[in-house]
Amino acid sequence: MQSLNPGTELEYGIDGRHCAGTVEKKRHDSCNRDTAPYCDVHSSVWPCARCRGDCAMPLETCYEEHAIYLAAFEPATFKVGVTRSWRLETRLTEQGARLAAHIRTVENGRTARQIEAQIANDIPDRVDVKTKIDGLDSVLDTDRWEALLDPYDVIETYAFEYGLSLDQQPIQTTSASGTVLGSRGRVLLLEKGETPYAIDLQSLVGYEILEGESESERQTSLGGF
Repeated sequence: MQSLNPGTELEYGIDGRHCAGTVEKKRHDSCNRDTAPYCDVHSSVWPCARCRGDCAMPLETCYEEHAIYLAAFEPATFKVGVTRSWRLETRLTEQGARLAAHIRTVENGRTARQIEAQIANDIPDRVDVKTKIDGLDSVLDTDRWEALLDPYDVIETYAFEYGLSLDQQPIQTTSASGTVLGSRGRVLLLEKGETPYAIDLQSLVGYEILEGESESERQTSLGGF
């Protein structure tokens, strides 16, 4: 498995896309069906993804204690979210948050989703990856963040450092070619020709990974110069 540590040199491109298959007990079962990223056989819908607290709590995890949080991304993008209390910090780093605040603890997932839905009338409950990438060279507006937290009885706050310092906005790409700068959430940052590039790793699911860039990706990379 290729290391993604800072300083690592990568030279990979992408080819055809098909179903990514499934991973069970750390074993990958491949699938060659054309539907991507997942075929009907390997598609699964996480029931909590769109839940607003009006379900019958079908999963065991719904009965665990949940945390409601606010997260901040540069320069001034904020979201509300919920997760099981024990994995709060993990969830925040998965999303690539710069700052975050734990604002409520409740006994189950349904109650958490109901509160999240209420807060989402004022604060979005999702942030797309492009918005996160566009802000990677910016400084967080901490004044707006503090104002956002003011109405809440904050339980705990978090600040995350990812070891990245960009002086220009990265170019979004699908070519894993260049020197690894680091990662933030599901975004991998590379540098090539003094230009930073950002890859949404989730967008690569289902693609065949090739050593070396494809011709189309070489042409895309030239656009950064």
